[in-house]
Amino acid sequence: MKRAGCLFLAIAPVATLVVYLLGPEPDAGGSGDRSSASQGSDALADETQRELDERIRKMPKGLAAKDKKELAQRIVASAENSTLDWRANYGYIEDIGDGNGYTAGIIGFCSGTHDMLQLVERYTKEHPDNGLAKYLPALRAVDGTDSHEGLEDLPAAWEREAGKAAFREAQDRLRDDDYFEPAVRQAKMDGLNTLGQFMYYDAMVLHGPGTDSRGFYGIREEAMERAQTKAEGGDEKAYLKAFLDVRREVMKAKDADRDTSRIDTAQRVFLKAGNLALETPLQWKVYGDPYRVN
Repeated sequence: MKRAGCLFLAIAPVATLVVYLLGPEPDAGGSGDRSSASQGSDALADETQRELDERIRKMPKGLAAKDKKELAQRIVASAENSTLDWRANYGYIEDIGDGNGYTAGIIGFCSGTHDMLQLVERYTKEHPDNGLAKYLPALRAVDGTDSHEGLEDLPAAWEREAGKAAFREAQDRLRDDDYFEPAVRQAKMDGLNTLGQFMYYDAMVLHGPGTDSRGFYGIREEAMERAQTKAEGGDEKAYLKAFLDVRREVMKAKDADRDTSRIDTAQRVFLKAGNLALETPLQWKVYGDPYRVN
């Protein structure tokens, strides 16, 4: 099964998104009651957050609409698992030789990049007697490495657990909480239509929500140096082209021979066609394989 790799280790804290949406916290100053200043700053941030939430709530659903979200999962699955049937991948697990240990599940949770550990920890809090709980010590030990030590029987256990609706739901929630919803939210704040929201989501899945130059927020920052977002008054297509350019450069910097068709013969195709609403029918290729969604 052809794969393009998975998430980088740098997983941004929840506060990262707030920084990008709200800007840095105001300086409390050098004198006075720091506690009071902090409380006032927190209250201001809370109020601004509520205003942003209300603003976003009134925006068109875009990629968050049920049919578009389903489409997004299918396009991502074409690049991550060479299939449009993304639901068939809950039980997927293998080491694809990319240095991230085991890659598994619907968006490629990896034993070496923290998100597999995060998933199993969350799942175990709700279902303590699950079949993956016993691997938590080993997952903590190998986090950040490609080691399989203590995980030799993990593939069989993962596949068995994927037969349970609760574990499939746990994968869905982590995908939504850490990748899909932050990506769509940020794209809306940048004034992007459904295609741009998908580009952000795909980048979040592949590169991880990190703030360094290889992570999603670092890529976004570099793209904004090259072109203005629509929210800044820029041309949306020009900005999205810059965003894809940066993504491609990051992928090639990690591995000069890396396949970038998820950008070159998929997302660029949609952009060149001016399909900012990501309307179907869609045709694209990944790794040379053709796909179509009517």
